[in-house]
Amino acid sequence: MIDDTMLEAMEKMEKAVEHTRSQFATVRTGRATPSLVERITIEYYGAQVPLQQLASISVPEARQLLIKPHDRNSLDAVEKAIRESDLGVNPNNDGIAIRLSLPQLTEERRREYVKVARNMAEDGRITLRNVRRDARKAMEAEEKDGEVSEDELERAEKELDRVTSDHVEQIDTALGRKEQELLEV
Repeated sequence: MIDDTMLEAMEKMEKAVEHTRSQFATVRTGRATPSLVERITIEYYGAQVPLQQLASISVPEARQLLIKPHDRNSLDAVEKAIRESDLGVNPNNDGIAIRLSLPQLTEERRREYVKVARNMAEDGRITLRNVRRDARKAMEAEEKDGEVSEDELERAEKELDRVTSDHVEQIDTALGRKEQELLEV
């Protein structure tokens, strides 16, 4: 039973690390990438729809995104959603597509993005600690029910702590890379 609990905890921790890495991809670094706008949702016929389902997103230049809606009727809604987002760019609507020109990041803006990335990393660490706590509770319940011995529980808890610290280290490494990328001029 402890092995099942450990495997489940490890899977959840892997997902938490991957989620944190994907969150880092949404933080702007001065280069245009489609992941910058993927989390934007558009009100389309009364429903909230992710941008990537309504439009094709391409990068014609290093500092420019081209968003071409599949339905031209949604062009205004897409433009409005981008304008209201936290991207800090002004969309340029030509009637067929929307161009986003990303300005050079200032030092102050880079520092703000580093803070955002650090908050994302902390959220990831909190998720890891919650997974560890839940797994530990499940193992202690198994020990209380007499399914495992006290020694097995102790070994499993040490292994769980080791796995948790490995995953925290992965998040910290990803954060370090993102900070370096953000502060690079």
